[in-house]
Amino acid sequence: MNNSYIKTILLASCLTGIFFSLITFLLSALGVLSVGQQTLSKLLIAGLPFIIPALALWLYQFLNSRFPNNSLEKFSLLVSNILLGICVAMLFFGYQKWYTLITTFILLSLLIYIEYLNKLRFMYRFYRLFILLLILFYPVYLMVITHGFLKFNAEASLKLGIGGVSIEAFFYLMAMLLMAVYLFELFKHKISKSNG
Repeated sequence: MNNSYIKTILLASCLTGIFFSLITFLLSALGVLSVGQQTLSKLLIAGLPFIIPALALWLYQFLNSRFPNNSLEKFSLLVSNILLGICVAMLFFGYQKWYTLITTFILLSLLIYIEYLNKLRFMYRFYRLFILLLILFYPVYLMVITHGFLKFNAEASLKLGIGGVSIEAFFYLMAMLLMAVYLFELFKHKISKSNG
């Protein structure tokens, strides 16, 4: 991995981290989530919007270099359209719930922009990364919740979950990773375009 990729990963991670830190502060101000009183938990939660995208982009780059076959890209639009339908349904049923509204709207906006307005094609590689990161997400999320580092107000969500994890948490993770991967691909494309 050359120096420009490292800078691109760091820039995409920082921009994503800043945006999702602001979203986390907004959710906290709205009473959707609260951070435990331990100093460790405050540092942990504050760093997650920066750490998760950085680690995900390193893994994304590794997967792309190890498994460059991109033949399944043609199916990514179908998956995205299914997700768009789920987002619209969740907004319809959960527009009065802050956690549902904010996370679903962010994911919906990103999916529409990336699939229909953006010219870069990378969604198959993104979905591959997301599925792999779900394996790591479950134990980390459950640890953060069970140890009281982070507490969610159940009234601010639809109370739908998979394996003890709310659907909004999946959408939050997916939106965070999607923004990071998009920014990485955008910056990488601009660097390659400027280099000729």
